[in-house]
Amino acid sequence: MSKKPDLSFWQIWNLSFGFLGVQIGYALQNANTSRILQSLGADLHQLSYFWLAAPVAGLIVQPIIGLFSDRTWTRMGRRVPFILGGAILSTFCLFMMPMAEVFVAIMAPLVFAAIIFLFMDVSFNVTMQPFRALVSDMLNEKQQTKGYSVQSFLINCGAVVGSILPFVLVNVFGVNNVSTEESKIPASVSWSYYIGGGILLLTVLWTAFRTREYPPKQFLEYNGGKAEDAKEKPKLGKLLKNIPPVMLQLGLVQFFSWAALFLMWTYSTPALAANLYGTTDTLSPEYGNAGDWVGVLFAVYAVFAGLFSIMIPRIARRMGNKKVYALGLILGALGFIGMALIKDKWLLILPMVGIGVAWGAILAMPYSILAKSMDAEGTGLYMGLFNFTITIPQIIMGLTGGVIVRYLCNGNAVMMIVGAGILMLLGAVSVAIVKDRPAGN
Repeated sequence: MSKKPDLSFWQIWNLSFGFLGVQIGYALQNANTSRILQSLGADLHQLSYFWLAAPVAGLIVQPIIGLFSDRTWTRMGRRVPFILGGAILSTFCLFMMPMAEVFVAIMAPLVFAAIIFLFMDVSFNVTMQPFRALVSDMLNEKQQTKGYSVQSFLINCGAVVGSILPFVLVNVFGVNNVSTEESKIPASVSWSYYIGGGILLLTVLWTAFRTREYPPKQFLEYNGGKAEDAKEKPKLGKLLKNIPPVMLQLGLVQFFSWAALFLMWTYSTPALAANLYGTTDTLSPEYGNAGDWVGVLFAVYAVFAGLFSIMIPRIARRMGNKKVYALGLILGALGFIGMALIKDKWLLILPMVGIGVAWGAILAMPYSILAKSMDAEGTGLYMGLFNFTITIPQIIMGLTGGVIVRYLCNGNAVMMIVGAGILMLLGAVSVAIVKDRPAGN
């Protein structure tokens, strides 16, 4: 069996460069969706139901895209066509989201925004899923941790840009950040979506035209197959029968960590508006300031996640993947607790260090652990199925979040952030059950 060659740093960089743009769009969505929906009339207790769009889209779309990309061979490769098609759809949705009020004659703005939110999540999932499989396809086991760390770094660079865009437009360029009766979606948010959409498309085009996937025969030879088998399609039944056990072990860790992240994305803006500014009025300048500061804090945790991602390969060689993973989640749990307790906007930067380390670990470590245990012919399907461990906890929190915040937290969004900290700590404890196979074995 031939071995995959080592790729240069810039070849590894190009594999994931498009993810930078995708994450800009995803970060804009994470930091601003609750703000947009509340501006258009959604109340605090409804937010988690709207946020169900993201995990439901991922639950359905990613396994399908994974399976189809496993079975696709084109002149552009098998992952790149899906990445490019998803990017075009994502850009369209980012351009349409700020236009909800323009379509008021067709349907209620809140309904239109919810529909675009759903389609945006579908297109993001179409784009993101093949990026995970592409790294596994192109890199040998020795370089896979490095590959996913570079991907995590680029994801977090995109998160910084996407999260901070509205704040920069307001404080550097003087764009308005307050909802009005005439324009409920602030201009700073609208322009951020337009800019983010353009960057997303350009970065994905870079990956599409700078990445050359292995042709079918060469790919099979690198993964223990025979050249004459290149036209055979992987059998779904066989792939499902051979699902790596470590996927289920990682699933428990993923459940707790992604449930925590869902609570942060859904309730950070109302929590900080209440905690820092003492307001729940979505049309007030204070609420607009809270929304902008949430974007800044999200950018800060992404910065630290990116820095941690650079260090992951070296730390993992010394400590092992599992210890790095668990340590990251513990620091994330402490960050959530600090986020709920601190009432000074500048001191809130401190908890973002822990949340950033956790985010960097979540983006890299489970994929590095899983990649070593997958059959190459089913990488796309397995990565898609693994996305269940991301989407199911979010669906559960989306269905129960409104009830929890209303009846257990008495409408206090800050307590939902405390709950996120407890869930993240449980995730750290769950890392103990994961069996990580050493590279090359």
